[in-house]
This record gives sequence, C-alpha cells and structure tokens, in this order.
Amino acid sequence: MDFDLSKPQKLLKETARSFLARECKPERVRSLMESDTAFDPALWQAIAEQGWTGLVIPEAYGGLGLGVVELAAVGEEMGRACMPGPFLSTLFASALIARLGTDEQKARYLEPIAAGDWKATVARLDEGGDFTLDAGVADLILCVTRDGIIPVERGAEGLTLRRTPSIDETRKLYSVSFDGAERDVIRRDEAGLRAAIDLATVALCAEMVGGMQWVLDTAVEYAKTRQQFGRPIGSFQAVQHQCADMLLLTESARSATYYAAWALTESDPSAEVAVSVAKAWCSDGFREVCNRGIQIHGGIGFTWEHNLHIYFRRSKASETCFGDAAFHRERIARHVVDGAVAVEQRSAETVAVAAEN
Repeated sequence: MDFDLSKPQKLLKETARSFLARECKPERVRSLMESDTAFDPALWQAIAEQGWTGLVIPEAYGGLGLGVVELAAVGEEMGRACMPGPFLSTLFASALIARLGTDEQKARYLEPIAAGDWKATVARLDEGGDFTLDAGVADLILCVTRDGIIPVERGAEGLTLRRTPSIDETRKLYSVSFDGAERDVIRRDEAGLRAAIDLATVALCAEMVGGMQWVLDTAVEYAKTRQQFGRPIGSFQAVQHQCADMLLLTESARSATYYAAWALTESDPSAEVAVSVAKAWCSDGFREVCNRGIQIHGGIGFTWEHNLHIYFRRSKASETCFGDAAFHRERIARHVVDGAVAVEQRSAETVAVAAEN
C-alpha cells in the first residue's frame, strides 16, 4: 500500500506552494488583514485562473472534479501562506450546493463559483446565533434554516450584515440575518449537510497542517541562527525537545488529515470518525505548535512585528471553526457507542434465531 501522494498530487502541491510564495507574501497578508474585508480581487482572480475555485466541483459544472486529497494538498499550502480571503467559506457553500441542490440549482450557482465570478458563504441561521465567514464579500449567502437552505444574493432585500470582531483578521466574521422573500429554496438533508461540513473540515485541517509546518520551519531556522552564550540555541537540549515535539504534532496531524481526505474520497465507512480524529488532533496540535514556536523565539515571537503572531491567531480561530477538539471527541465517542449497540443488537438477533432453530 502506498501512503504517499501520487506524482500528479505532488506536482499540484508544489505548484500551489510556488504560486502562493509568489502571490501571497507575508506583506500582502498583513495588508489585507488591515483592510475591511481581507479580500483582494486580483489574488482571487489569480486563484480562479489556477482552477482552485472549482477544485472539487464536478466538471459538468465547470470545475476540475478532483478529489478531497487534492483539495488537502492545495489547502496545506494555503495554510502555510496563511492565505486571507473567502476560499474556505466558498468551498463550504459549493459543497452544500453540490450535495443538496437540483441539477438546475447546481448549474445556476456552481458554474459562477467555479469560474471565480462568485464568492459564497454559509450562514447557520438554524443554530440561533450565527458568525458567518466572509459574508461582507460574498456574492451568494446560503442561509441554512430548519426548513431548508435559502440562497440569498448580494444586496437582496431583507438581508442584514453586521461586522463582528475576530481574533483572526485574515477571515472577517459577520452576523447575518434574513427576513426577505424565500426563492429557489434548496432542500435540507442532514446527511448532505454533514457531508458538506466534513469536506470543509478536512480542508480546514489541511490549512492547519500547513500553518503548523510554517511555524515548525520558522522555529527550527531561528534555533539554528539565534546565538546565546556563544552557541546557537538549537544546540541546547531543551530547545531540541521543543522542536522534536512540534515535528511529532505536525506529522501526526498531516497523517490524520490525509487519511480523512482519502476516506471521504473513497466514501469509506470510517470517514466521519476519521474527520473528527483529524480535527480534534489539529485543533489541539496547531495551538500547541504555535505555543512552542513562541517559546523558542522568546519575546520577539509574541510581538505583532513577527509573523508568528499571525499564525497564532489563525490557530485559535481554526481551533473552534467546525467544532473544537472536545466537540469532535464527543462525536467519536457517539460513533463508538452506536457501533457497540449495533453489535449487541446483531448478537441478540443471532442468539434469538439460533434459539428458534
């Protein structure tokens, strides 16, 4: 069994890294963070030209039709660059449409998303309160209610957006409400909704892995060059232990994330559990890697002037997005209990049949 990426997947990943190193430098990230929307039309257009806005959208609707592993490979490089903007929110919205929309709805909404003409997001109005990513730049907002999913286009009557504070300024948060006319409602299906959330969760995990790798690389390079007592601090065992722990956390997160991506692509029965394992590990791991990276850097690592601070903020925001570690451990536990109950029921049925015979 080959656990490595295929040659085309590696090429896609390397291309993404080169593109983002050129187009999404830290200076550009900082500039976008200071803007009202963290959105750069030129960067978005360049992403669309790469085909990433339609990466997992079926070819019939203008996308590339690639799998979740390819999405994870690109997402990891986006996380390494801490790329701002509405990619994750647009991915989530397109995943909902692809799974729950009619053919007509898919054509109407997925084709402009795949082409990069539309940005989209999802507002969970069914959960009472809502913090919606990138609603300020979205051309389409999918308002999820208990009765259905309402596609609302920018500027629609009855749509109200209010900017809310966020620890991660690379992704702006908004409070969304909608009391206008409901048109072209997409049917709500719990299995389809969970599937779309799982896809977006894996993409987020891949971004977190990329962020962890950036922090690890930066900390190791700093440990090689920073001198104390006439020696690089990387020669001290305490610093080496920190770096080794960061490597373990990062590689474990990468393994869990790519397994979850494979499981979703293959519709494996363990996919939901695999997604929760990945998110639980990444939620804790990204935060811990950032903490250790800051310790290695000392005081400079926690100043706003150092880019490490941007990744630390991203780690805290990503930790809770689509459920924190505690949420996903509970989800894993429910799967274990449900599985045990199903085994007991099958055993009881087998005993009953045997007794009748």
